[in-house]
Amino acid sequence: MKEEFLNLPVFKNEETKRFELTVDGHIAFIDYEEEDKIIKLIHTESPEALAGRGAATALIEKTLVYLEENNYQLVPLCPLVFAYVKRHPEWKRLVPSKYLRLFDREDID
Repeated sequence: MKEEFLNLPVFKNEETKRFELTVDGHIAFIDYEEEDKIIKLIHTESPEALAGRGAATALIEKTLVYLEENNYQLVPLCPLVFAYVKRHPEWKRLVPSKYLRLFDREDID
């Protein structure tokens, strides 16, 4: 993660069901659904003003840390989150075992 994002907190906005990262007044977010300590990350979006800066990656990393620290399991439905976990397999530890086989498919990237 780039240094400019290290001290920025991720915020779990329960009203909008989004994890949010505010950078220079712009909000990058991940939509989620939650049920019984399982969080489905559905869609990641970063404003055009933050394009190319790594804000979406920082948001994903900070969200995964939040999930782990708060004992959530992860279902990565968002293609960006799925690709991140595939590239960083240590985060598979958050994924329920019944979903792990999806990471073995060659046609998904």
